Amino acid sequence: MSEAPSKSGPPRKRGPNRARNGQKGPPSRPQTPRTPPRQAETDQAPLYAALDLGTNNCRLMIAAWHNGQFRIVEAFSRIVRLGEGLSQTGNLSERAMERALAALKLCAEKVGRRQVVRTRAVATQACRIAQNGPDFIRRVEKETGLKLTIITPEEEARLSVVGCASLLEGDAKAAIVMDVGGGSTEISWLPLNGETEKAGATAPRGLMARAKPPRPQYWISIPKGVVNLAERFPEPPDGDKQAWFAQMVEDVRQALKDFDAPEPLRPYFDAQQAYIVGTSGAITSLAGMHLQLDRYDRSKVDGLWMTHDQCRAVIDRLLGLGQKGREQEPCIGKDRADLVLAGAAILEAVQSLWPCDRLRVADRGLREGLLLSMVKKRPRRRRARRGKPKSE
Repeated sequence: MSEAPSKSGPPRKRGPNRARNGQKGPPSRPQTPRTPPRQAETDQAPLYAALDLGTNNCRLMIAAWHNGQFRIVEAFSRIVRLGEGLSQTGNLSERAMERALAALKLCAEKVGRRQVVRTRAVATQACRIAQNGPDFIRRVEKETGLKLTIITPEEEARLSVVGCASLLEGDAKAAIVMDVGGGSTEISWLPLNGETEKAGATAPRGLMARAKPPRPQYWISIPKGVVNLAERFPEPPDGDKQAWFAQMVEDVRQALKDFDAPEPLRPYFDAQQAYIVGTSGAITSLAGMHLQLDRYDRSKVDGLWMTHDQCRAVIDRLLGLGQKGREQEPCIGKDRADLVLAGAAILEAVQSLWPCDRLRVADRGLREGLLLSMVKKRPRRRRARRGKPKSE
């Protein structure tokens, strides 16, 4: 026999308000917030760490791998200018090494606080060419526990392309991926042939693994970066700034003009069926200024399309501001004020030799390539054969 419903209706919830009104009843149980199932799965996903020690920057990224893509958990970037003065002395200076070590110790602490299943840490141009580069690598391991590997320019170019792969989209026939560093610039040419993702507002922008990651068909590394170029061409306090900028552009052009391996892709550039993907702090700074951001916002910069005229307008504005004026720009600041135009000169040189009206700005590159390279190399569990027990 079923119980008749109460005339007064269902009992009211008893909580703090009823207690204050003098009504007795059992104390309310504290509500434990439930973690959404999708977030809980991501929180349990394995963590990977990628560290890039460049000539100018020290960058770390820790990300969770879940459902075929990475979710960034923590990112760190600090300008250390490890290659400061390297072009004159051939060695990393003590002050530069101390700055880099301070940043690397912070990175080691961040990695140590999390359950990272795998870390890949690399060093690039400054450590490649410095006479005391190998000694510094050993010192880093002794003082921080981080094992840095000095990678080749070819590996650096390949990883930068892998890291920018999700920005290679649309119906273009070819693209250049240029990674402007502090001591070198890696430039890669890729035929696209319709193998890229669909363009548009709903196109994927995340860090996802591809079954067949893109590889450069042609590539070159030139020893021109924002640090050594700015040191070779110090900004004049007055006079014709356009002429000074043109000198830097021509210097980079001379290093590139005889590299004719990518000529088979030239028709696509002539027909405006190609574009450049630019990854560097200098290029993202240009984008931030173009958008007139009050503060740098990666979500607005990464993947932004700019025309050559828009790039040139920002460059002209930077030249007119002078170094003190550039220091006041929120997307540049004091650390990049003397370097941003050197990066712009490298971009201008590439655009002049391989004319195309479209630039895609990438706030991604080597670190992301390192992350994706780690998950591609994860050991796979072997399936047990039927009729045979699994090995212990």
